[in-house]
Amino acid sequence: MERTVRPALLRGAPTPPCSKSYAQRALALALLAEGRTTLRNLDLCDDTRRALDAIRTLGARIERLDASTVAVEGGLRYGRLSGERCVLRPAADRLHAGESGLAARLFAPLAALADRPLLIEGEGTLLHRPMQTVADALRQLGARAEATDGRLPLTVCGPLRGGEARIDGSVSSQFATGLLLALPCCAEETVLRLSDAVSTPYLDMTIAAAERFGAAIFQRDYAEFYVPGGQRYRAVDYTIEGDWSAAAMLLAAGAVAGEVTVGGISRLSRQADTRFCEALARAGAVVVDEAHAVTVVRRPLRAFEFDATDCPDLFPALAVLGAAAEGTTVLRGASRLRHKECDRGAALREEYGRLGIEIEMPEADVMTVRGGAPRGGRVSAHGDHRIAMSLAATALRADAPVTIEGAECVAKSFPEFFEQLERCTAGAK
Repeated sequence: MERTVRPALLRGAPTPPCSKSYAQRALALALLAEGRTTLRNLDLCDDTRRALDAIRTLGARIERLDASTVAVEGGLRYGRLSGERCVLRPAADRLHAGESGLAARLFAPLAALADRPLLIEGEGTLLHRPMQTVADALRQLGARAEATDGRLPLTVCGPLRGGEARIDGSVSSQFATGLLLALPCCAEETVLRLSDAVSTPYLDMTIAAAERFGAAIFQRDYAEFYVPGGQRYRAVDYTIEGDWSAAAMLLAAGAVAGEVTVGGISRLSRQADTRFCEALARAGAVVVDEAHAVTVVRRPLRAFEFDATDCPDLFPALAVLGAAAEGTTVLRGASRLRHKECDRGAALREEYGRLGIEIEMPEADVMTVRGGAPRGGRVSAHGDHRIAMSLAATALRADAPVTIEGAECVAKSFPEFFEQLERCTAGAK
């Protein structure tokens, strides 16, 4: 599907979907909790649907209470096998993660709580993303795991016992998240050593979510984690907060094309992408922080420097700001972009180039964006939801319409993105 975005001013109050990072963690914890968990403000983007399918496959029972509320009956069973430990009883022998890297890496350790093999599959670009670290760590902790040439499909079989493990945290924090959620359910305590940890705010999210469900996880400088064994998660009533990754794209659009108030978010969130407000301020946008909303007002923007190593999902939104700023913006952490839904660095450089905006990567970890006036034309989303949204936001200030090929990929995280933009452009008339 293609979408054409015309130059326009924005004025309105868009609302992002729920945080898919918190949603997937909450669904995983609901699977592991004793009793019936109620999850509220659960929006069903593609990635969240995959997580729902995953916990159903792993033995959870799910009841939809209304459009944004589900009840989850946990799938763990308790017994005495080498001490008291939790055992999952999967409803099937295959778990399909779609194109969700978080789903694949998060649920692999949970699948290792089962006593029979389970095949974790994916599709599209996920088949090219590294999974060997997952298999190696699970074997260190007593489970069986075999990756196919270091990638999906991945075969996992428990029991996951605990103990000691070392993992490389330089590629992604997603697998560490899955391990940290699974390990409290093991019979033994675990010491997990994580080298070169990236995206540490996401690890903070994981620990906070586990604590909300009743488990204790301790960490030292994100290099060593201690997880007591034999813990039990409890069912809770849990409201999922708004998504800052999606909010950042709406705020970027407002900063370059008008004025928007994005509701359902708070600067007090543990989400890494709250730092986008720092980038907005550095670029010279007017930012007004409220209790549950952030307003941004367009002003002439200036080039800025920003290190996005711990929040790499912000790069497409940062490109929107840099393209509208006077001068050359310097963004660090670009090496984190290669193993996303596409090679995001290459995609941003290619597609912004079609609009007349120069993006370069002079060093492996550095991206530069030279501000300018974008022209209209035809661009590709590269199957990546964040690339599609970034191009749409920049198109608002182009000199002619911009047609985005493959725009349907926004359904992965923000199905209503284009509709929200359209309502805001209508509000500016």
